[in-house]
Amino acid sequence: MHNKNLLLTAALVACAFASAPLALAQGVTGQDNEVRAVTTAVPILTVAPDARSAALGDAGVALSPDANAPFWNPAKLGFVENDMAVSFSYSPWLRNIVDDMSLSYLSGYKKLNETSALSVSLTYFDLGAIQFIDENRQPMQDYNPKEYAVSVAYGQALSENFSVGIGARFIHSNLAGNVNVSGASPSFESKPGNTAAVDVGVYYNKELNQQITLALAGNISNIGGKISYTNADQKDFLPTNLKLGTAVTYNLDAYNTLTFLVDANKLLVPSPGADSTQSVISGIFTSFGDAEGGMSEELQEVILSGGIEYWYNSLFAARLGYFYENPQKGDRKYLSLGVGLRYQKFGVDVAYLVPNERANPLAQTLRFTIGLTLD
Repeated sequence: MHNKNLLLTAALVACAFASAPLALAQGVTGQDNEVRAVTTAVPILTVAPDARSAALGDAGVALSPDANAPFWNPAKLGFVENDMAVSFSYSPWLRNIVDDMSLSYLSGYKKLNETSALSVSLTYFDLGAIQFIDENRQPMQDYNPKEYAVSVAYGQALSENFSVGIGARFIHSNLAGNVNVSGASPSFESKPGNTAAVDVGVYYNKELNQQITLALAGNISNIGGKISYTNADQKDFLPTNLKLGTAVTYNLDAYNTLTFLVDANKLLVPSPGADSTQSVISGIFTSFGDAEGGMSEELQEVILSGGIEYWYNSLFAARLGYFYENPQKGDRKYLSLGVGLRYQKFGVDVAYLVPNERANPLAQTLRFTIGLTLD
């Protein structure tokens, strides 16, 4: 059991994944007023759930399709190879700080015909046991916050090289149950937040010659209604995210393959200091030019990730990746490593995160994925 102040817990949950732990600490203590991280509600929706992409620096929008394709880009479902596939991923979260937080992801698809497939997935985030205390540090109640999102997605190939996709999800975020916060001004009663969102994506894949294949992709995820956690007139944006990426695959010979990936991400929500009361659609369009620091600050909000994936005979994979976020926008920087094994219909992937700083709460983060394919 971990004692956590209610207001601090809400701030931590809201910011922990949208900005770096360092940025959060600096924002609380006031040590660095220049940190201007973009924060949203339910930021867990932007965290890579599967070990394959996690080992590639959280790059995956243009990666070859598998059972986890709906999270990265529903358009990739138009090019899945197997008739059916299912995957389960698990990660103990912030395990250097607490021992009861975890992120789980279950996803599967079924081909409808040679050019289309339908998928269903579940993201489940368990924040562990907490104890709420009042302004006098007296115990109020114990609680176990949880968040989940249930998604369906459809991908359709429109030609030999191009596909489109769309996804929809229901999001439930229960951070504090129905706790009455009387110490706040004004006082309010917390409540679970519920909303819905959609994704839209495109995917292009072409063999340039017998050795090289090029993939280009784009996806906008979590376009949905704002979410509210109180009975007050206050709603927060979802992490609507634009992801653009490319993947270049080299077939070195009949047994060895290398893939190089690069992704760029930008949250399509108001920058710090911009109007947070505007509509979701308005926030998407103004997010490209609303930063107080002008275009230089807008570019700082772009997160870069990339990786290299090596396959031997489609049986063994080794992966290396890097994730970079500007110091003024969160300062998350980490190296990722991973391996994968495939045997007949079964697959196992493992990823390990190595941050630039030892004290980073994300240090030693592990992700595990097991998969099954059927024809």
